[in-house]
Amino acid sequence: MISKEEALLYHKNGRHGKIEVISSKPCKTQKDLSLAYTPGVAEPCREIYRDPKLANIYTARQNLVAVITNGTAVLGLGDIGALAGKPVMEGKGILFKRFADIDVFDIELDTRDKDKFIDAVALMEPTFGGINLEDISAPDCFYIETELKKRMKIPVFHDDQHGTAIISGAALLNAAEILGKDISKMKVVFSGTGAAGVSCAKHYIALGVKKENLFMCDRKGVIYDGREDILGTPKEEFAVKTNARTLAEALVGADCFAGLSSGGIVSKEMLSKMNTNPIIFAMANPDPEITYEDAKSVFPDCIMATGRSDYPNQVNNVLGFPFIFRGALDVCAKDINEEMKLAATLALAKLTKKGDIPQSVLEAYNVEKLEFGKDYIIPKPLDPRVLVDVSLAVAKAAVKSGVAEEPKADWAKYEAELVELAERINN
Repeated sequence: MISKEEALLYHKNGRHGKIEVISSKPCKTQKDLSLAYTPGVAEPCREIYRDPKLANIYTARQNLVAVITNGTAVLGLGDIGALAGKPVMEGKGILFKRFADIDVFDIELDTRDKDKFIDAVALMEPTFGGINLEDISAPDCFYIETELKKRMKIPVFHDDQHGTAIISGAALLNAAEILGKDISKMKVVFSGTGAAGVSCAKHYIALGVKKENLFMCDRKGVIYDGREDILGTPKEEFAVKTNARTLAEALVGADCFAGLSSGGIVSKEMLSKMNTNPIIFAMANPDPEITYEDAKSVFPDCIMATGRSDYPNQVNNVLGFPFIFRGALDVCAKDINEEMKLAATLALAKLTKKGDIPQSVLEAYNVEKLEFGKDYIIPKPLDPRVLVDVSLAVAKAAVKSGVAEEPKADWAKYEAELVELAERINN
């Protein structure tokens, strides 16, 4: 664990914060100045005016993503405001750059008016190749993403919703395979109906979980058919006919628990009512809904995943967003759609079973080996193959689903380019 002082010094020492802007072209001579600015800069301006698509050639736009928040749901800190959320947005920028060589401007909008937020973001479309929404509270986040997708012709992706869904979805597929469970017959219980919970539930249904077998719980209990306070909200979609009214009651006979709520809300007694060899995704951060040790004491043969790096099977969003955007940007996708999200999930699930883990990954995690099994159901974020496999799958899905404006003519060549990029980033 790191100390408060260590964390503050990390952000304070040297150049303050975590990111900077650097020039990608020389600017040392009079000719350099003439090319970078006046009069030379007029030439690409004329070309872009003639054909707007040329902005992807003559500017950094195609490789530039905005990470945007209003600070209303920052990590586990809650509504701390746009300015206090800036360190998180800078951190997200580092991850984009480190894992996929994507440049980022972090933008913090000081408004809780969702329509003003939408207007502000939409007006910035000429600047960016993609928009990563971050740390926006529910239910506003659903409305904001939906409206921006309607108005903008570049990818808009709320990572808090879809990132966890994509990655835990891969974990779900692999866990079910290892345990011999039929995903279409599994009873899945959710704790948490915020942005991540709703998106995970929808994604799990897309992966094969039957809607009638999926039970969602909020602070008041089960989302059941006839509950009056959920009418007209995103929760209503998940109402089921059941006599269960509490999370404890819903867990009886469950095959999978997906926690996206609060630490410590599931007891060993509650867990013991699940089916044998359950799948337990306790993803609340930093403290899971039930600890790894408690879960294993009840079901030693369970498959357990958390959001923590100090236990097996960390569900970490960095396994998703850098590579999803890499694939989307590389084919100038107008959207990150359901087909692309599903492709990312399937690519992650498949990669876990490939074997031949690079030695660099074993050294980074200080282990002798990693093998597909109960303690390895999703890849490690530092595995350079994730960039190649997920980006390629997402780009192909974008082309197949018709949202790519510049499809790749040669997929083998693109894959080789991704391999080269992965080597450069990781060396």
